[in-house]
Amino acid sequence: MTSSIARPGAGSGLGWLAADSATLARRYLTHLRHQPAEIANAIGFPILMVLMFAFLLGGMMTVPGGGDYRQALLPGLFTLTMLFGLSTTMIAVVTDAQRGITDRFRSMPMAHGAVLIGRAVADLVVSAIALGVLLLVALAVGWRADGGAGAVVAAIGLLLLLRLALLWVGIYLGLLVRTPGAVTAVQVFEWPFAFLSGLFVAPASMPAVVSAVAEWNPISSTAAATRELFGNPGWGGESWVAQHPVLMAVVWPLLIIAVFGPLSVHRYREMSR
Repeated sequence: MTSSIARPGAGSGLGWLAADSATLARRYLTHLRHQPAEIANAIGFPILMVLMFAFLLGGMMTVPGGGDYRQALLPGLFTLTMLFGLSTTMIAVVTDAQRGITDRFRSMPMAHGAVLIGRAVADLVVSAIALGVLLLVALAVGWRADGGAGAVVAAIGLLLLLRLALLWVGIYLGLLVRTPGAVTAVQVFEWPFAFLSGLFVAPASMPAVVSAVAEWNPISSTAAATRELFGNPGWGGESWVAQHPVLMAVVWPLLIIAVFGPLSVHRYREMSR
């Protein structure tokens, strides 16, 4: 670790917080360089999902009002990748705790939030790289983004914003639990949460109550917003949230960050006492 962590009073200012966070982010990323299996999983699993859904399941589906289902599907898969990052972050936090790394960090005179922000920055960088690779694979299998350059950048930004929000959920859950079994439970829950949304099919095709839940699912807003910005066909919808997907794709992640960011910092401080 660099001297930015060992300074007395390192947690007393925003400058020290930023310096400590950057140091820890570099530490996490350097660790990944020596763990190729983790990088391969972060990139390989989303690619497998694209190939499986696009070629094995996509031919059975239709888009309400017409359109190529594969074009509608890919933004949903991009969003799914952001969701699965939740358990990836949770695993990393639990692993650090089990190895005693978190305890060593807590004993150092650094800003409490630096450990968490460093983790968030590192995971977001890895997610951005994985998303970039996934976009290239999607283009290779026939997906096209017909929106303008600005709209495409905005869509990518919304995907990463959702990832940022969900990784704070992962950080909090990772600090809350101490056993791998809890991580498995979260991973199992990710799939029902994904299917109870507009990632794969139109919520309007579901029973009324389920449809309402699916439309108000935060990941549905991101998927619908990216479809709109990429210029891909989508499901539409009659509810207010379905008619304002871009707005809600910003509002939902910010709300999640506003809740789980402070909760994560509070939990970390409680562990330090």
